[in-house]
Amino acid sequence: MITRRWETVEEEEHLICNPPYLGSLWRDWSFARCVCRELKNQYFDLVQSHERIACCDVYRAGDGVHREWLAQRRRVLTPLGQLSVTFNPYHRYMLEAEKKLFTSPSLKAVICISHMVKEDIQRHYPIPEDKLHVIYNGVDTTRFHPSLAAEYRHTIRESFDIPAEAPLFLFVGSGFQRKGLAIALGALARLPATACLLVVGKDKHAERFVRHAARLGIAERVRFVGGQKDVRPFYGAADALVFPTLYEPFGNVALEAMASGLPVLTSTKSGAAELIQNGINGFVRDALDEAGFAEGMAEILKREHRPAMTAAARQTVEGMTLEAMAGELTAFYGQILESRDR
Repeated sequence: MITRRWETVEEEEHLICNPPYLGSLWRDWSFARCVCRELKNQYFDLVQSHERIACCDVYRAGDGVHREWLAQRRRVLTPLGQLSVTFNPYHRYMLEAEKKLFTSPSLKAVICISHMVKEDIQRHYPIPEDKLHVIYNGVDTTRFHPSLAAEYRHTIRESFDIPAEAPLFLFVGSGFQRKGLAIALGALARLPATACLLVVGKDKHAERFVRHAARLGIAERVRFVGGQKDVRPFYGAADALVFPTLYEPFGNVALEAMASGLPVLTSTKSGAAELIQNGINGFVRDALDEAGFAEGMAEILKREHRPAMTAAARQTVEGMTLEAMAGELTAFYGQILESRDR
């Protein structure tokens, strides 16, 4: 492990790359330089990076494609905001680092955590098809399970003064603009007054969204509960997850929700949308389609749909365990090593 900090047991092997820095741009740039310098003095069978560092063998595109994220972000920015993004030094650095990574002769393969990410890479960069490998994230299907409802539904609702029979939607994510909270609030405002929303996550501008809920006349139906170390009780309390994200390479929150038996409403720019069948285990809409999200949420309000959707959501991810993911990665590494040694 090559990292800035390592806080686990001493016997774990690790290399520290922690040069001094000021600001995020210098932080990322200096770390990348340090890593590449260390790799020249070390030997590893394979080097996998989760950061945009061009001297790796394998890149896991867990953050998706920065160029695509900026394109999606511009959809909700003012002209001045778009100009600011264009000339922001950090974004310019990230785009250059990303380009160097995807055109590096050292790069043997890319792990794409969704087909969406694979397609985004192909759209923006001239990388051969055979270097792109889709391996989905896994989820602990024991910790995240429909039985959470029996354990937590009553206690969480009582703690936050939510009626026991109220339809309850859940939003989970920090960075409310990117994750689409404004659309979730707008969609809720279109639903009957019995429907409520639980918002789990942090944002330095959270108060703006609290005020937005008040302007929409739904302040009494929304609970902002902040960041939570354990989100499972909130999955247990809710009836569905609403996640209108602007850009999410996959979204573990969607996996956890489905494993917990919650249908998921998400956007076309979420990798998890690849698991959703409209009307069966959730709904997929454009990230800015407030009316479309409201329509899907209204369908979930119909009690007769809920048991079937709960079962379908769980069934969709039952095979996507952490063990299955580890098996896919192990096989993938074997293939890369074998092709290298030929």
